[in-house]
Amino acid sequence: AALATERVSETENAEKVAHSRNRLKEIKMNLKIKIFLVLCVFALSTPLKMMAQDKQFTLHDLIPGGKTYSRFVPENRSGLQWAGDMYIYVEKNSVIGAKPKHYPEIRVSRSGLNQALQAAGLDSVARMPAFSVPYKGQQILAFTHKQHRIHYDMQERKVVADYQLDKAGSNYEFCPANSYLAFTDGNNIKILSPDNQTRIVTRETMDGVVCGQAVHQREFGINKGLFWSPKGSALAFYRMDESMVTDYPIVNIDARCAKAEPQKYPMAGMKSHEVTVGVYNLSNGETVWLQTGTPKEKYLTNIAWSPDEKSIYIAELNRDQNEMHLVRYSALTGEKEADLFTEKNDRYVEPQHPVLFLPNDPEKFIWQSQRDGYNHLYLYDTSGKLLKQLTKGDWIVMNVLGFDPKGENLFITSTQPHPLSSFSYGTPLNINGWRLDMKKGETHLISGGTGLQGVHNLSISPDGKYAIDNYSAPDIPRKIEIVQTKNRKTVETLLTAKNPYEGYALPEIEVGTIKAADGVTDLNYRLVKPVGLDESKKYPAIIYVYGGPHAQLITGDFMNGGRGWDIYMAQRGYVMLTVDSRGSANRGFEFESVIHRNLGVNEMADQMKGVEYLKSLPYVDADRIGVHGWSYGGFMTTNLILTHPDVFKVGVAGGPVIDWSNYEIMYGERYMDRPQDNPEGYKNANLKLKAGNLKGHLLQIHGDIDPVVVWQHSLGFLKACVDADTYPDYFVYPRHEHNVTGKDRPHLYEKITRYFDDYLKNTNKE
Repeated sequence: AALATERVSETENAEKVAHSRNRLKEIKMNLKIKIFLVLCVFALSTPLKMMAQDKQFTLHDLIPGGKTYSRFVPENRSGLQWAGDMYIYVEKNSVIGAKPKHYPEIRVSRSGLNQALQAAGLDSVARMPAFSVPYKGQQILAFTHKQHRIHYDMQERKVVADYQLDKAGSNYEFCPANSYLAFTDGNNIKILSPDNQTRIVTRETMDGVVCGQAVHQREFGINKGLFWSPKGSALAFYRMDESMVTDYPIVNIDARCAKAEPQKYPMAGMKSHEVTVGVYNLSNGETVWLQTGTPKEKYLTNIAWSPDEKSIYIAELNRDQNEMHLVRYSALTGEKEADLFTEKNDRYVEPQHPVLFLPNDPEKFIWQSQRDGYNHLYLYDTSGKLLKQLTKGDWIVMNVLGFDPKGENLFITSTQPHPLSSFSYGTPLNINGWRLDMKKGETHLISGGTGLQGVHNLSISPDGKYAIDNYSAPDIPRKIEIVQTKNRKTVETLLTAKNPYEGYALPEIEVGTIKAADGVTDLNYRLVKPVGLDESKKYPAIIYVYGGPHAQLITGDFMNGGRGWDIYMAQRGYVMLTVDSRGSANRGFEFESVIHRNLGVNEMADQMKGVEYLKSLPYVDADRIGVHGWSYGGFMTTNLILTHPDVFKVGVAGGPVIDWSNYEIMYGERYMDRPQDNPEGYKNANLKLKAGNLKGHLLQIHGDIDPVVVWQHSLGFLKACVDADTYPDYFVYPRHEHNVTGKDRPHLYEKITRYFDDYLKNTNKE
């Protein structure tokens, strides 16, 4: 009985336990249902955009070369250009085209193109190739495929030319007037005819003599070495003798036994190369050499043909780069015909553009000059007489786009302010398109859009009536419109790109001005604030710097020119500041040339004004300020951390110029003169002499085959630091030149980011 009672009791207890367990499961299930319902209600009541703000960028999203970078670039129209009276672009393996005010249609399909290629005995294409339009006003497309340059007629739907390209050929230059193709083969020049007959132009065999390539280290607007005459009867070309220039050792480590691949690199104050200009006549196969005379160490820049093909105009600059002569030579005899005019400046003269002849008057041409302090247009006759200044003001002519057919209007882009625009005069962030009335001298805005803000890139139709306006603004990723040049009326909108960053946590970007170190000049700055900024906290700050000529970092385009790395670092809790100090571009000659003979002095003083601004912000940790820059910015980064070691705790300098006496002649002597003429300036800018000042963390990065800022710069700095008992960090990118590009670029920025994280961010101060 006792045992039976015990068993009943056990059974009852088991039932109670089972009941309790079931009840607990029921309670848990009800709780889960309630939590799920609450989450559902929260999700329905929360904007989707807000929920998506948790999405974070990777470096591969934001850095060129990244695996997902293409997804985060504003949409564009591939290959957009004029072909006759139509605009065309590539979309989904087809060429789309239309006349303005007409509906776009497929003009070339890949299957149709391949049929034409097969009919011509050529290989088909797997996708639409990149096209150019070789003949102005005609609907013929040119592209290169498997060592063939092919011309395809969109109207006839057939291949109309097939150039069989030399495997060793490069620097191809096509002449629309005669349909010949000039190119270089090694250090010599050849010409390929439409029927694939090759003729040899030069037969140089001496080491160090190069024909048909860009000269003078591609300074002074030089980007090629072959120049066809307007009617195609002759070819002008550069001949550069570098035999007297020192060989600079570049080492190729890909070979089993590393081998030297030296290149010519003339350093400031040393022997320069000598350049002449030849003119090859197609009819007789003879070459005439322009009698440019002595001194041989001078710069022959901005080559231009006269419309009648009888003369060649050259801007000749002395080695000191403070005196320029515009000289006319006979293309028939090589003799000097006239020294048309001279420009001088105590600092430097920097011609960037060849003469431009008026289409309706071959006796007049336009010359671009900074002689009044800003780049403007001047009208001359062929005797060298100044007829009038065409543009004037405290703004810059950026690009000359071309004339209308009668030459009555010239189209340009410039930083000229407009009465209706909202940006401040004298601080140009915006670039617009303008129509210059050649007779009245008046400029008329032609850019599309309603805000008159942004950076506009325009292409003018052959008849001058329309323009393709491809532009962006701080809050406009990209917009493409067809506008009428007469009244800037938009006749079509080809694209309104979506914000590729939509749905991601983005920083606030602030643009404004601070005073330069002179207390007078306004400097533009861009401040990228940390994502989710809490002004009660203290954040580390990084100054991204360039500071040198020919660069403007704060612009009026999308996100005010903010870089992907700026956004990435703001996501990681950094304040990012960039200041366009004196010495940077597009603010006039005085603003840019203030650096002359004393590189690093005024630019650095202005960057320190940026530091003052950072320290005035309540959320910036004044004890955690870093700096990063590349090339001239690498020079500035190294200089700043050595000159102000108590301010900058961390610096990353890429491809840095350390000693300007080791830099090339053209750039170095323009801004610093020769070392023997400016020893104090070179000494003050020699960062090896400051190596003992290093206190914080400095990482220097260099490509081992850098042909611009040669490896010697950073290696010399390391040696100076060893001698001074200071301890920088160092990283080399093997087989990379001046910039680390391609698939390795995300690696570069991961390296830079980790360095700042290790030594600037992770100090337990947040």
